[in-house]
Amino acid sequence: MTRARAAAAGVLAVLAVALGGAACGAGAPARDLFLVQRSGTIPGARLALRVTDDGRASCNRGPLVDITSAQLITAREIERDLEPLAKRRFALRPGGASVLRYRVVLEDGSVRFADDSRGQPPALFRLAKLARDVARGPCRLAR
Repeated sequence: MTRARAAAAGVLAVLAVALGGAACGAGAPARDLFLVQRSGTIPGARLALRVTDDGRASCNRGPLVDITSAQLITAREIERDLEPLAKRRFALRPGGASVLRYRVVLEDGSVRFADDSRGQPPALFRLAKLARDVARGPCRLAR
């Protein structure tokens, strides 16, 4: 192989790697971890919270805002914990004094519960807290 051919082959290899790397995920939006729809009987209860895998969230269809690393880790753990429940369309009835109701939509299904539902797995309590923390923090909402 001549030097010119070797150099050309080297340049083509570098271009192929560069173009391949640029095409892989460049500009692609991050996947959604979940969407939380919260409603209730108190002012500010209504919330549509979208959490993405790149560490951002959107409240009530607003712009994506950064969430903390701890919030992202918690969101990923919640997604993992809720995935088997969502596949079964898990739903808990509200108790007699519910203030907030939640619907969580994941890739393969959804989960429904209220703040006073009996038998809540720990992931549902963590989800309710995360929704409140992100709404009040990065999204700057009252509740």
